[in-house]
Amino acid sequence: MSAPKVLISDALSETAVAIFRDRGLDVTFAPDLGKDKERLAQMIGEYEGLAIRSATKVTEKILKAATRLKVIGRAGIGVDNVDTKAATAQGVIVMNTPFGNSITTAEHAITMMMSLARQIPEANASTKAGKWEKNRFLGVEMCGKTLGVIGCGNIGTIVADRALGLKMRVVAYDPFLTPERAIEIGVEKVELDALLRRADFITLHTPLTDKTRYILSAEAIAACKPGVRIVNCARGGLIDEAALADAITSGHVAGAALDVFEVEPAKQSALFALENVICTPHLGAATMEAQENVALQVAEQMSDYLTTGAISNAVNFPSITAEEAPRLTPFIKLAEQLGSFAGQLTEVPIKGIRIEYCGEVAELNVKPMTAAALACVLRPSLSGVNMVSAATNARDRGIAIEETRSSTHGVYESYIKLTVKTDAYNRSVAGTVFSNGRPRIIQVRDIDMDFEVAPHMLFVRNHDRPGFIGQFGSIMEDAGVNVATFNLGREKPGGDAIAIIVVDEPVSDEVLSRVAALPQVLRARRLSF
Repeated sequence: MSAPKVLISDALSETAVAIFRDRGLDVTFAPDLGKDKERLAQMIGEYEGLAIRSATKVTEKILKAATRLKVIGRAGIGVDNVDTKAATAQGVIVMNTPFGNSITTAEHAITMMMSLARQIPEANASTKAGKWEKNRFLGVEMCGKTLGVIGCGNIGTIVADRALGLKMRVVAYDPFLTPERAIEIGVEKVELDALLRRADFITLHTPLTDKTRYILSAEAIAACKPGVRIVNCARGGLIDEAALADAITSGHVAGAALDVFEVEPAKQSALFALENVICTPHLGAATMEAQENVALQVAEQMSDYLTTGAISNAVNFPSITAEEAPRLTPFIKLAEQLGSFAGQLTEVPIKGIRIEYCGEVAELNVKPMTAAALACVLRPSLSGVNMVSAATNARDRGIAIEETRSSTHGVYESYIKLTVKTDAYNRSVAGTVFSNGRPRIIQVRDIDMDFEVAPHMLFVRNHDRPGFIGQFGSIMEDAGVNVATFNLGREKPGGDAIAIIVVDEPVSDEVLSRVAALPQVLRARRLSF
């Protein structure tokens, strides 16, 4: 049997190449191939593994040509250059190296902050131009200033630690950061408006999601403390760059340091012409140590998978052995659905997540199920979280994870119950797998129900009073929305009820608002799976 073949289409270190060869793999090292899409498409069909950095774009077209491909390994955390959906559909595992460049990125943010405070780039350019403008470059001290950290996960926590060492006061905004975790890492947990009002420096370390896009909007920037300095080494799109340029020009913002931009490569920007702005070309992970670490890590992970079947740091599949797969797969799917259902309905910071395995499922390897559930609970607010990194992301934010097993069961031989704990409430959802292997949700908020999830759904909590169903149906009829199934459960006669409605297409904001405005309705939300 021939050795699995691996193609390296970006620049990886010689040590990483050696790892593949030492593990008995047939390696082709073509570090410039990622820039030639046509040639890559011609060659990829020969290989089981593809190791990349950011230059190679693994599109659906490339994947269609990759008839033997089993695994893509990304040396780095971001997999934006991989069509993960297409890879999953094709059965290709996509791996990344989520923690290899955390320190490097954090150090870059601190470096940018210091350079901004002391106007180092401008002073350097002036001095090299033969000027001696000592009085022009009057900086500010960081000691004693307040740093606002938006996003206090792994990298944000490292930045906060370094800032505390510089004797700064650190306030942090992160919906997933618990008060206990904030005390542990030495920061003050605040809401975003308080951070904007108090911070002398602001640094962003949150992923780009629908909720975080333009988290520093024109309105948010206007609410900042006058003279604030802003640093972004996370993701482009977190800041409204045009609004930032206007605020710097007006003097409301003293300066900014950006390593990332909404459009990259950033060839032009209103920010480029401003003296008190520092711009670097996405260098957050660009150190020799970080590049070496992620290269070695991806080589080890891919080699393990291609030689033994072990899966680690996969963004589209849990860690699971070949022997376990047939029995675990439907329960993993159920755990994903329970997590996604709970995550989409939770809009306040999560303090804890409890997952109960009851009956026969408790005897299985529950770790991939727990990982799947956690990832889906966190995903609506934490873009990029995967089944392997979910537990670490939860732990970094101080979210307590409780996993219990019980051999006892009720009506169903096996079921999983997931409870999300917050300061305001605890909410649970439970499900089982029927004999046909299809997951079903059997309980929501301790109300017995029975339904399968579908791509487009509505969750409605309402008073159990006459008229709701008829009025709801009229709204759907007026909007031309077809209702596929309607499931209703209630706590008690006249109490709270829950309706789970499957529709053929997503309802519009207008239709959702009309449903929410019904006198019996307490809450209405879209759900998508």
